[in-house]
Amino acid sequence: MTTPSRPAITWLGHATALLELAGARILTDPVLRDRVGPLTRIARRVPADTLTDIDGVLLSHLHADHTDLPSLRRLSGAVPVLAPYDAVAWLRGRGLQDVRGLRPGETAGLGGVRIRATCAVHDGRRRPLGPQAEPIGFVASGELNVYFAGDTDLFEELHDLRGVVDVALLPIWGWGTRLGSGHLDPERAAQAAAIIDPRLVIPIHWGTLALPFPPGSRVDPEAPARQFADLAKHYAPGVEVHLLTPGERIEL
Repeated sequence: MTTPSRPAITWLGHATALLELAGARILTDPVLRDRVGPLTRIARRVPADTLTDIDGVLLSHLHADHTDLPSLRRLSGAVPVLAPYDAVAWLRGRGLQDVRGLRPGETAGLGGVRIRATCAVHDGRRRPLGPQAEPIGFVASGELNVYFAGDTDLFEELHDLRGVVDVALLPIWGWGTRLGSGHLDPERAAQAAAIIDPRLVIPIHWGTLALPFPPGSRVDPEAPARQFADLAKHYAPGVEVHLLTPGERIEL
């Protein structure tokens, strides 16, 4: 496969994105199936050609809609996985060969990309009987600095990313009709954009997965993205917002 001349991001749905930086292809929180537990995919399927030549995986936390073991096993066993530090033993015990744990502030390399783990505020338990592992986000640094928040609420250390991040992948919703604590909704995500002040925000974690019931969970799945774009104009007027549909790619 020909390496693109410019960095690019393909949003594959939910928290899954393909980052093309410094000649490397990195997947975030890969959920590649049409069903995860009771959740069904209501967006376009993941294009197969986006899953070739993967150089690394970033896992933000152990919830099943972010750490999907069947999806991870679709990738080569040699692909390195960067994950929360306390998740390493559990992931290795489930057949992943090259798992490297990070705590907030620690760094690792994937090809020519420098990865730094950041704080995140989210429930770290793998339900019902899995381990507790502190969630993290990531800043991937190649030609650009890309922040992948994983799943989080607002937190004080977001201010440390101001002036550092070129592109932010921010979660703005989830898969139900409401959000619990530890999440960004459209307004709090717009506030996060104002704090970080990146050049570009791509909203993620919306319009991809839904419960079969109630039917309202499937009504207007694009509404959170539109709300976020409108609120970002108010909270962060200097930040560009680019809405991608699942499978859509943008060169940076």
